[in-house]
Amino acid sequence: MASLLVTHARIATMRGARYSILDDGAVLVRDGAIAWIGATRDLDRAAHIGADGEIDAGGALVTPGLVDCHTHLVYAGDRAHEFERRLAGATYEEIAREGGGIAATVRATRAATNAQLRADAARRLQACMADGVTTIEIKSGYGLDVETELRLLRVAQSLGAEGAISIVTTLLGAHAIPPEYAGRRDEYVRVVCDEMIPRAAAERLAAAVDGFCERIAFSVADMRRVFEAARAHGLAVKLHADQLCDGGGARLAAEFAALSADHLEYAGEGAVEAMARAGTVAVLLPGAFYFLRETRVPPVEALRRHGVPIAVATDCNPGTSPCTSILTMLNMACTLFGLTPEEALAGATCHAARALGLSDRGTLEAGKRADLAIWDADDPAELAWHIAGYGPRTVIAEGRVRER
Repeated sequence: MASLLVTHARIATMRGARYSILDDGAVLVRDGAIAWIGATRDLDRAAHIGADGEIDAGGALVTPGLVDCHTHLVYAGDRAHEFERRLAGATYEEIAREGGGIAATVRATRAATNAQLRADAARRLQACMADGVTTIEIKSGYGLDVETELRLLRVAQSLGAEGAISIVTTLLGAHAIPPEYAGRRDEYVRVVCDEMIPRAAAERLAAAVDGFCERIAFSVADMRRVFEAARAHGLAVKLHADQLCDGGGARLAAEFAALSADHLEYAGEGAVEAMARAGTVAVLLPGAFYFLRETRVPPVEALRRHGVPIAVATDCNPGTSPCTSILTMLNMACTLFGLTPEEALAGATCHAARALGLSDRGTLEAGKRADLAIWDADDPAELAWHIAGYGPRTVIAEGRVRER
């Protein structure tokens, strides 16, 4: 039975979404799970000596492995020219309506081979892992036809084959209307509902179904059809909601007890109340807010007031958040949205795990998956304080020390 012991650590367990510091703590790992956690001085009494390997943390900070719960890692091409256009005054919506935006990435992605897609995504994934990420969600969404969407999900799943990181895949067929369906929205929604979702479910390629509910993408009525199809095939749902306007997306997410509603810059009080009742997590994406130079911040005070769990993610994608650093997002969530460092870290650990429907990780306690990060830091607030972050000293993913 493989076992590992970490001793003399300053452990931020993140239980109850708080730092919950355990000074001079120890963690015993067996078969990929936390078998025991407590004070180092109690190890002899608890008869936990004799692990296969031991790491003396020397007082270093230990946190749960970080969870990036919203990314679009698998795509081809770049959108640097659109970045230049936005700096010159063009809006995201203008570029999208002219055939740019998501559609531009779809063209490049459809033309790429699986090997090209995997190689590019693997480089991005390595950068994410360097920040201490041990679980990551990867969406499709840049194929927008049945075979390419499924191909993207297969590529995403293949990235976790080595076991160094846990990958959760999400079908995002309802990302944009593909050019071949221009003027035929209903027909494309039918394809998503009747072909993509059943295939993804039958082939176990996705754990959830997502969509982009905005005036430039899909309506609430469209997404209701998609969510009903997902429910019929046993898949969870989540939603890009209320990023560009208050279009009712967050309310719809709550109606279907979605795992998460993401972005939320324009979500109103009523939507937040509905999310609280439904147990839907709010996923904040400060990278997109920053990159698009938005001015409307998500309703953080309302989320706090109603007790909605707040997660933080990179939204890594080519058009609105070309960033792989979850640590940078912690800083941005604090400086741009007013989260406390404690809230930001909870947003990339326990709340992010909840946003993926994963109850077995995100905190450090007995019985949980043994995902840990060891940092050369004294105070967990340092992880959000340091702009662009500094990677962890050691990462343990499902009980195994990850090679650098």
